[in-house]
Amino acid sequence: MAAPVKVLVVDDSLTMRALLSGALERIPGVAVVGSADGADEARTMCEQLSPDVMTLDVEMPGISGIEYLAEIMEKRPMPVIMFSTRTEAGAEASVEALRLGAIDCFPKPKVAVAAEFDKILAKLGKRIKAAKGAAVKGAATTKVVPAPPLDWNGRVLAIGGEAAATQALFDLFGSLPANCPPTVVVQHLGAGLAGTMIDKLAETIAPRIVLAEDGMAVEQGTIYLAPPGDHHVVVDGWPNGTLRMLPRDPVAGERPSISILFASVAKAAGAEAIGLLLGADGEDGDAGIRALQAGGSYCIVPAEKRVDGYVLSRRIAAQLVPADQLPRSILKLCSK
Repeated sequence: MAAPVKVLVVDDSLTMRALLSGALERIPGVAVVGSADGADEARTMCEQLSPDVMTLDVEMPGISGIEYLAEIMEKRPMPVIMFSTRTEAGAEASVEALRLGAIDCFPKPKVAVAAEFDKILAKLGKRIKAAKGAAVKGAATTKVVPAPPLDWNGRVLAIGGEAAATQALFDLFGSLPANCPPTVVVQHLGAGLAGTMIDKLAETIAPRIVLAEDGMAVEQGTIYLAPPGDHHVVVDGWPNGTLRMLPRDPVAGERPSISILFASVAKAAGAEAIGLLLGADGEDGDAGIRALQAGGSYCIVPAEKRVDGYVLSRRIAAQLVPADQLPRSILKLCSK
């Protein structure tokens, strides 16, 4: 039997620590090894207990959760799952936490009762188990410079990933030129975070980035981020593609679905499509990769956990792409 995932709970509220610890203890394969009321106590416990994963409150007095997360990612990188309030400030802090390298960010229950934690328990348990042993790194300390203008060859880029892909997306989009390939993104973000993420990215990247809407033309120089909620997003037709929003049931528990996006670009563009999967830890994305492979599209997926990079494949050909070469490899695929 595999050893349980050791979790350290960090929150300044005694009630929240008790409720969250109690909820986590009900997840098979998860063991809460300690709880801390702030950064000072958490530092000591990390040394003593060597947790696999930490849950961290964003809004703490003294050293905030964001400040402590930045310290963790600089000095002792480890998987961290954040908890934040359901406010505009909470959304901004959540996106910043994800950019710094947090695995995910969950909204704090509106009412501190066990029943509220039960609503997120399945997803939280899934994230914690997937986080154990995951490679984590701090946000880049050097400014990413956009690439020179692209001599585009007509290919469309579709990207899918979990919330944990936020850091990789910031790095990738910061490296793209203003006239980047048309790019459609499905990321499994919490409700209310997509707009905040777009605002944050728009401050730092050269391409235009917008929230995907039904009927939008898929154009060079624009990144389209699918909103979480009631619809899947697909690319209809290629070239001169259009975005369509489909009100269908969730796929593998997710809506919008990475697999549905990938299948649509494979059908529409075939060899002119590129699908990039950024660290999805669930079933969503797997069927989409198979559709891309069957359609003769280019597929880029994470390499095995012990390898820091990606595997680029098309039909039977495959090659390893180091993580720091991902933007260059994508632009090469999109250049004449």
